[in-house]
Amino acid sequence: MIRINLLPYRAARKKENVRIQVNIFLGTIVLLALLIFWYNSHLSGRINTLKTDIKDTKAQVAKYQAINKEIAEIKKKLEVVNRKIEVIESLERDRKAPVQNLDNLYSLLVEKRMWYTGIEEKGNRIHIGGVAIDNQTVADFMTRLEKSERFNQVQLSSIKQTKKEGSNLALKQFDVSFGRKSPTPTAPQDKK
Repeated sequence: MIRINLLPYRAARKKENVRIQVNIFLGTIVLLALLIFWYNSHLSGRINTLKTDIKDTKAQVAKYQAINKEIAEIKKKLEVVNRKIEVIESLERDRKAPVQNLDNLYSLLVEKRMWYTGIEEKGNRIHIGGVAIDNQTVADFMTRLEKSERFNQVQLSSIKQTKKEGSNLALKQFDVSFGRKSPTPTAPQDKK
């Protein structure tokens, strides 16, 4: 019988299997190293992109902060100007108030029956001293004051009977105090 020795073939096959396994192992390590390198490169690229975006955003923020400072300064200046305009408007409105008050007081006077001896204004209160022919004239004057659009809180402080020197005429000396209604602000008019 002929004998064939197959052992060296099996040993060669085992060596071939070991070589294939080593090649697969080395290939896997190389492939894994390439994947890690690619992923690292990808992350580095994203990091650089984000750093660039952050730098650009910081530059824009700095630019807008400068603009915001300018806007804040302009708002402060505008607020000061608006306050000045309000003061000017109130001065303009209040400039005419004494003349208008006197005009209104003159129009409320009961003609030929009374006259004023003194007018005093303190804040929003006005005190009037005067002389009238009788009590009814003083009452009519106070009624006119109450119905007036410019005055309110009318109070009679005192009333006395006096005689005019050299005559038998008995007159009524009175003191009346009342409040001045604050003027309603008017809308700004266009100046042409």
